[in-house]
Amino acid sequence: MRRHFPGSFLLALVLLLGCSTVPYTDRTRFMVLDERQDISLGLSAFQQVLEEERVLTDPQATRQLQRVGRAIADVADKPSFDWEFALIDDAETVNAFALPGGKLAVYTGLYPVAQDEAGLATVMGHEVAHALARHGAERMSQGMALEAIGVALSVAASGQSAGVQQAVMQAYGLGSQVGVMLPFSRQMESEADHIGLILMAKAGYDPRVSVGLWERMSALSGGAGPPDFLATHPSSTTRIAQLQEWMPEALQYFDAA
Repeated sequence: MRRHFPGSFLLALVLLLGCSTVPYTDRTRFMVLDERQDISLGLSAFQQVLEEERVLTDPQATRQLQRVGRAIADVADKPSFDWEFALIDDAETVNAFALPGGKLAVYTGLYPVAQDEAGLATVMGHEVAHALARHGAERMSQGMALEAIGVALSVAASGQSAGVQQAVMQAYGLGSQVGVMLPFSRQMESEADHIGLILMAKAGYDPRVSVGLWERMSALSGGAGPPDFLATHPSSTTRIAQLQEWMPEALQYFDAA
């Protein structure tokens, strides 16, 4: 006789089998993607960036980036990553990003805000932390899980009127975004701040510099932003308070470096 398992049981089984932990924070999270997939996707995305952007290759221009990047890569202790650091010539863009596999790019517009190597290490540590924690793959895994739940919910509501079905799916869409995806996004950003603080400290950069860096970033944006519950990033006030909370831990790594 064919046995039918409740959808809730199957979902719980999938969630259980897809659990893993984040390095440094030991947070348990849902993950279904293999790390080799991450690295492959990261390499393809990085190659596309190199083709589309104006990348500086002059050793004099990239010396600081390479020095800070290598210092953080050394303490990241990720032998499966093929580290590569690119400096993109764009003075209007105050940004940096890291991709799975150790591919990291910094825009020249970040330098005036970073001010020095420690400020640059703050941002690069944060971005490398995203790659180490596999936050991109975690978001994709969450999206896959939410999509599966949405399909199950749609099937469950199929016996209701069209109006009820539409109302249920609209409520689910808003609830999953505000109640699940945005909080997880903020959690990942805070987690990257935490891990990045440790990485820069282990690399020999004073983690106390991070507070000034994020204060300058906040001033650059005018401190404007949506309420925390509607934002993908924690507010500047929240971010700085968290950095201060984690500072004693980071200073232990810095003193031991």
